Amino acid sequence: MIDIWRALERALDMIISFDAALVEIVLRSLQINLFALSIAALIGLPLGAATALYRFPLRKVLAVLLSAMMGLPPVVVGLLVYLLLSRSGPLGVFGLLFTPTAMIIAQVILITPIIAAISRQALDLMWRDYEEQFQSLGVPPSRRLLALIWDGRFSLLTALLAGFGRASAEVGAVMIVGGNIDHVSRVMTTSIALEISRGDLSLALALGFVLLALSLAVNGASFVIRDTAERRYGQ
Repeated sequence: MIDIWRALERALDMIISFDAALVEIVLRSLQINLFALSIAALIGLPLGAATALYRFPLRKVLAVLLSAMMGLPPVVVGLLVYLLLSRSGPLGVFGLLFTPTAMIIAQVILITPIIAAISRQALDLMWRDYEEQFQSLGVPPSRRLLALIWDGRFSLLTALLAGFGRASAEVGAVMIVGGNIDHVSRVMTTSIALEISRGDLSLALALGFVLLALSLAVNGASFVIRDTAERRYGQ
Protein backbone atom coordinates (compact mmCIF):
# COMPACT_ATOMS: atom_id res chain seq x y z
CA MET A 1 0.00 0.00 0.00
CA ILE A 2 2.87 2.36 0.84
CA ASP A 3 4.43 1.73 -2.57
CA ILE A 4 1.15 2.61 -4.27
CA TRP A 5 0.87 5.90 -2.36
CA ARG A 6 4.46 6.75 -3.26
CA ALA A 7 3.76 5.98 -6.92
CA LEU A 8 0.65 8.16 -6.76
CA GLU A 9 2.58 11.06 -5.22
CA ARG A 10 5.31 10.69 -7.83
CA ALA A 11 2.71 10.61 -10.61
CA LEU A 12 1.08 13.82 -9.42
CA ASP A 13 4.50 15.44 -9.13
CA MET A 14 5.30 14.43 -12.73
CA ILE A 15 2.08 16.06 -13.94
CA ILE A 16 2.54 19.26 -11.93
CA SER A 17 6.21 19.64 -12.91
CA PHE A 18 5.55 18.79 -16.59
CA ASP A 19 8.00 15.90 -16.57
CA ALA A 20 9.90 15.76 -19.88
CA ALA A 21 9.18 12.08 -20.57
CA LEU A 22 5.51 12.54 -19.76
CA VAL A 23 5.15 15.64 -21.95
CA GLU A 24 6.93 13.93 -24.86
CA ILE A 25 4.58 10.94 -24.80
CA VAL A 26 1.45 13.07 -24.43
CA LEU A 27 2.41 15.41 -27.28
CA ARG A 28 3.27 12.49 -29.57
CA SER A 29 -0.08 10.88 -28.77
CA LEU A 30 -1.98 14.08 -29.55
CA GLN A 31 -0.05 14.59 -32.76
CA ILE A 32 -0.78 11.08 -34.05
CA ASN A 33 -4.42 11.16 -32.94
CA LEU A 34 -5.14 14.56 -34.47
CA PHE A 35 -3.42 13.66 -37.73
CA ALA A 36 -5.43 10.43 -37.95
CA LEU A 37 -8.63 12.32 -37.07
CA SER A 38 -8.01 14.88 -39.84
CA ILE A 39 -7.59 12.20 -42.49
CA ALA A 40 -10.56 10.20 -41.20
CA ALA A 41 -12.73 13.33 -41.23
CA LEU A 42 -11.82 14.08 -44.84
CA ILE A 43 -12.98 10.58 -45.75
CA GLY A 44 -15.76 9.90 -43.26
CA LEU A 45 -17.75 13.14 -43.35
CA PRO A 46 -18.28 13.22 -47.15
CA LEU A 47 -18.95 9.48 -47.16
CA GLY A 48 -21.55 9.78 -44.40
CA ALA A 49 -23.17 12.81 -46.02
CA ALA A 50 -23.34 11.16 -49.45
CA THR A 51 -24.87 8.02 -47.95
CA ALA A 52 -27.53 10.13 -46.22
CA LEU A 53 -28.46 12.40 -49.12
CA TYR A 54 -28.05 10.51 -52.36
CA ARG A 55 -29.87 7.46 -53.61
CA PHE A 56 -27.61 4.94 -55.36
CA PRO A 57 -27.35 1.15 -55.69
CA LEU A 58 -26.26 -0.67 -52.51
CA ARG A 59 -26.80 2.49 -50.46
CA LYS A 60 -28.44 0.56 -47.63
CA VAL A 61 -25.72 -2.06 -47.77
CA LEU A 62 -23.09 0.67 -47.37
CA ALA A 63 -24.99 2.16 -44.42
CA VAL A 64 -25.15 -1.22 -42.68
CA LEU A 65 -21.49 -1.85 -43.44
CA LEU A 66 -20.45 1.49 -41.93
CA SER A 67 -22.42 0.76 -38.77
CA ALA A 68 -20.94 -2.74 -38.53
CA MET A 69 -17.40 -1.43 -39.02
CA MET A 70 -17.76 0.82 -35.97
CA GLY A 71 -16.95 -2.29 -33.95
CA LEU A 72 -13.87 -3.40 -35.87
CA PRO A 73 -11.54 -5.43 -33.60
CA PRO A 74 -8.41 -3.26 -33.16
CA VAL A 75 -6.01 -6.20 -33.05
CA VAL A 76 -7.38 -7.49 -36.35
CA VAL A 77 -6.93 -4.08 -37.94
CA GLY A 78 -3.41 -3.95 -36.52
CA LEU A 79 -2.65 -7.37 -37.94
CA LEU A 80 -3.92 -6.44 -41.41
CA VAL A 81 -1.93 -3.20 -41.46
CA TYR A 82 1.11 -5.10 -40.21
CA LEU A 83 0.83 -7.58 -43.08
CA LEU A 84 0.44 -4.74 -45.60
CA LEU A 85 3.46 -2.82 -44.32
CA SER A 86 5.80 -5.70 -43.48
CA ARG A 87 8.78 -6.35 -45.72
CA SER A 88 6.99 -9.16 -47.53
CA GLY A 89 3.77 -7.15 -47.80
CA PRO A 90 2.60 -5.11 -50.81
CA LEU A 91 3.57 -1.81 -49.14
CA GLY A 92 6.72 -3.05 -47.44
CA VAL A 93 8.94 -1.15 -49.87
CA PHE A 94 7.99 2.14 -48.18
CA GLY A 95 9.41 1.06 -44.80
CA LEU A 96 6.47 2.39 -42.80
CA LEU A 97 6.16 -0.40 -40.25
CA PHE A 98 6.97 0.60 -36.65
CA THR A 99 6.61 4.30 -37.41
CA PRO A 100 4.00 6.90 -36.44
CA THR A 101 2.73 6.74 -40.03
CA ALA A 102 1.77 3.10 -39.57
CA MET A 103 -0.06 4.00 -36.38
CA ILE A 104 -1.95 6.77 -38.19
CA ILE A 105 -2.99 4.35 -40.94
CA ALA A 106 -4.36 1.88 -38.39
CA GLN A 107 -6.25 4.60 -36.53
CA VAL A 108 -7.73 6.01 -39.73
CA ILE A 109 -9.13 2.58 -40.56
CA LEU A 110 -10.63 2.32 -37.08
CA ILE A 111 -12.21 5.75 -36.72
CA THR A 112 -13.35 6.52 -40.28
CA PRO A 113 -16.40 4.19 -40.01
CA ILE A 114 -17.32 5.81 -36.69
CA ILE A 115 -17.29 9.32 -38.16
CA ALA A 116 -19.07 8.21 -41.33
CA ALA A 117 -21.79 6.26 -39.52
CA ILE A 118 -22.56 8.96 -36.94
CA SER A 119 -22.59 11.73 -39.56
CA ARG A 120 -24.84 9.63 -41.82
CA GLN A 121 -27.35 9.11 -39.02
CA ALA A 122 -27.40 12.80 -38.11
CA LEU A 123 -27.71 14.07 -41.68
CA ASP A 124 -30.26 11.41 -42.62
CA LEU A 125 -32.61 12.66 -39.90
CA MET A 126 -32.12 16.24 -41.06
CA TRP A 127 -32.65 15.31 -44.70
CA ARG A 128 -36.11 13.95 -43.93
CA ASP A 129 -37.10 17.42 -42.71
CA TYR A 130 -35.34 19.33 -45.50
CA GLU A 131 -36.03 17.12 -48.54
CA GLU A 132 -39.43 18.45 -49.59
CA GLN A 133 -38.38 22.07 -49.06
CA PHE A 134 -35.19 21.66 -51.09
CA GLN A 135 -37.05 19.92 -53.91
CA SER A 136 -39.77 22.58 -54.04
CA LEU A 137 -37.13 25.33 -54.20
CA GLY A 138 -35.08 23.44 -56.81
CA VAL A 139 -31.90 23.53 -54.73
CA PRO A 140 -29.07 21.72 -56.61
CA PRO A 141 -27.47 18.66 -54.94
CA SER A 142 -24.20 20.43 -54.11
CA ARG A 143 -26.04 23.26 -52.33
CA ARG A 144 -28.17 20.75 -50.45
CA LEU A 145 -25.08 19.02 -49.14
CA LEU A 146 -23.42 22.24 -48.02
CA ALA A 147 -26.61 23.48 -46.35
CA LEU A 148 -27.08 20.24 -44.40
CA ILE A 149 -23.45 20.12 -43.33
CA TRP A 150 -23.66 23.69 -42.05
CA ASP A 151 -26.94 23.20 -40.20
CA GLY A 152 -25.72 19.90 -38.81
CA ARG A 153 -22.29 21.19 -37.81
CA PHE A 154 -22.84 20.51 -34.11
CA SER A 155 -23.83 16.91 -34.75
CA LEU A 156 -20.88 16.46 -37.09
CA LEU A 157 -18.53 17.89 -34.48
CA THR A 158 -19.87 15.28 -32.08
CA ALA A 159 -18.93 12.63 -34.64
CA LEU A 160 -15.39 14.02 -34.78
CA LEU A 161 -15.12 13.99 -31.00
CA ALA A 162 -16.27 10.36 -30.95
CA GLY A 163 -13.56 9.52 -33.46
CA PHE A 164 -10.92 11.35 -31.44
CA GLY A 165 -11.99 9.56 -28.28
CA ARG A 166 -11.70 6.20 -30.04
CA ALA A 167 -8.24 7.06 -31.34
CA SER A 168 -7.04 8.25 -27.92
CA ALA A 169 -8.08 5.01 -26.22
CA GLU A 170 -6.59 2.67 -28.84
CA VAL A 171 -3.80 0.33 -27.73
CA GLY A 172 -3.96 -2.99 -29.60
CA ALA A 173 -3.55 -1.85 -33.19
CA VAL A 174 -1.00 0.88 -32.48
CA MET A 175 1.05 -1.53 -30.38
CA ILE A 176 1.23 -4.01 -33.26
CA VAL A 177 2.10 -1.59 -36.06
CA GLY A 178 4.02 1.00 -34.00
CA GLY A 179 6.18 -1.33 -31.96
CA ASN A 180 6.07 0.96 -28.90
CA ILE A 181 9.57 2.27 -29.68
CA ASP A 182 10.89 4.87 -27.25
CA HIS A 183 11.08 8.41 -28.68
CA VAL A 184 9.53 7.16 -31.94
CA SER A 185 6.15 5.44 -31.60
CA ARG A 186 5.45 5.30 -27.87
CA VAL A 187 2.08 6.86 -27.02
CA MET A 188 0.03 7.10 -23.85
CA THR A 189 -1.87 3.81 -24.08
CA THR A 190 1.12 1.70 -25.11
CA SER A 191 3.32 3.39 -22.51
CA ILE A 192 0.84 2.56 -19.74
CA ALA A 193 0.87 -1.10 -20.75
CA LEU A 194 4.68 -1.13 -20.88
CA GLU A 195 5.24 0.65 -17.57
CA ILE A 196 2.81 -1.64 -15.76
CA SER A 197 4.68 -4.68 -17.08
CA ARG A 198 7.91 -3.08 -15.86
CA GLY A 199 6.43 -2.31 -12.46
CA ASP A 200 6.89 1.47 -12.86
CA LEU A 201 3.51 2.64 -11.61
CA SER A 202 4.47 6.32 -11.38
CA LEU A 203 4.62 7.04 -15.11
CA ALA A 204 1.71 4.68 -15.78
CA LEU A 205 -0.47 6.52 -13.26
CA ALA A 206 0.57 9.93 -14.57
CA LEU A 207 -0.30 8.94 -18.12
CA GLY A 208 -3.51 7.35 -16.90
CA PHE A 209 -4.58 10.60 -15.23
CA VAL A 210 -3.84 12.58 -18.39
CA LEU A 211 -5.71 10.08 -20.54
CA LEU A 212 -8.68 10.10 -18.15
CA ALA A 213 -8.75 13.91 -18.14
CA LEU A 214 -8.65 13.91 -21.94
CA SER A 215 -11.51 11.41 -22.11
CA LEU A 216 -13.61 13.45 -19.69
CA ALA A 217 -12.92 16.62 -21.69
CA VAL A 218 -13.96 14.98 -24.96
CA ASN A 219 -17.13 13.52 -23.50
CA GLY A 220 -17.95 16.78 -21.75
CA ALA A 221 -17.48 18.74 -24.96
CA SER A 222 -19.67 16.25 -26.83
CA PHE A 223 -22.45 16.66 -24.26
CA VAL A 224 -22.27 20.47 -24.36
CA ILE A 225 -22.34 20.46 -28.16
CA ARG A 226 -25.37 18.14 -28.31
CA ASP A 227 -27.17 20.19 -25.67
CA THR A 228 -26.42 23.44 -27.53
CA ALA A 229 -27.65 21.95 -30.81
CA GLU A 230 -30.88 20.71 -29.25
CA ARG A 231 -31.65 24.06 -27.62
CA ARG A 232 -30.75 26.29 -30.55
CA TYR A 233 -31.58 24.24 -33.61
CA GLY A 234 -33.72 21.38 -32.38
CA GLN A 235 -31.23 18.80 -33.81
